[in-house]
Amino acid sequence: MPKRVVTVYSAAHFFIDFACAFLMFRSITAAPDWALCILLYNFCAFALQMPLGILADKWSRNYITAAAGCIFVCAAYGLTAAPIIAAAAAGVGNAMFHIGGGIDVLNVSKGKSGALGVFVSPGALGVYFGTVLGKGDSPLAVPILLALLAAAGLIAALCRAVPRNAPFSLGGGNISRKILLAIALGLFLIVCLRSYVGLTLDFPWKSAGYWGTALLCATVLGKTAGGFIADRFGAVRVGFLALGLAAALFLFPSVPAAGVGAMLLLNVTMPVTLWGMVKLFPNAKGFAFGLLTFALFIGFLPVYFS
Repeated sequence: MPKRVVTVYSAAHFFIDFACAFLMFRSITAAPDWALCILLYNFCAFALQMPLGILADKWSRNYITAAAGCIFVCAAYGLTAAPIIAAAAAGVGNAMFHIGGGIDVLNVSKGKSGALGVFVSPGALGVYFGTVLGKGDSPLAVPILLALLAAAGLIAALCRAVPRNAPFSLGGGNISRKILLAIALGLFLIVCLRSYVGLTLDFPWKSAGYWGTALLCATVLGKTAGGFIADRFGAVRVGFLALGLAAALFLFPSVPAAGVGAMLLLNVTMPVTLWGMVKLFPNAKGFAFGLLTFALFIGFLPVYFS
């Protein structure tokens, strides 16, 4: 069952992020109030995951939450005449899917972080291809809606047997509250930084040859490999080493290989930080997931308002 659950949610993750990116660039960015729509979408997709995560932790019907997220994104395609409402619906659907799917993947991962990397990595591919095709004129709306409906059906049919959530609690076991908050703040700040860096970096060479493709592959493979590497060598060791090496490589932005390596290492930390936050709040996985996506939103704000 764990492999089936991770496979279904990972494939659905690609289609959810693809659908949202396609919608935003095909319909929403053409609206007069497109800037407000982008802010609202990001707020709903990332900041709302924290309160939705608490509700999902307590409700413990994660497959329904994830499948409903797919339906919300489908509904957004029918609301493009009201771009603000469409952006909000897509954002809420995105958040619901990530929370429901993320908790279920965590529930079958047996305390390991490898499954997390597999689950989160297809999203980067979805965003990339959704953005590229959304800027074009390919008539893909109907296939996207069919893919989302199929994803919702598969989730409802194949993921309903995932074990229920543990009784909700924000306690950190034997960790003192001060230490727990200090570690949580550190992880939160790391994700804020990763979000900001990822949005502001603009390598001058990424459009030359295959280097842009190499950057995309580094992002995806870094997230995928990060969890497995952390399981093998230890999350703390891998997290600190990846961040340190990434910081060193970012000192050479004009060197393509250094930039690709830096992005690879930076994304290695994604499943590591998520696993670390879940270890702090083992009985509040949705809250832990949402806390870090809220950090992504905080990292987005300086870029949006600059």
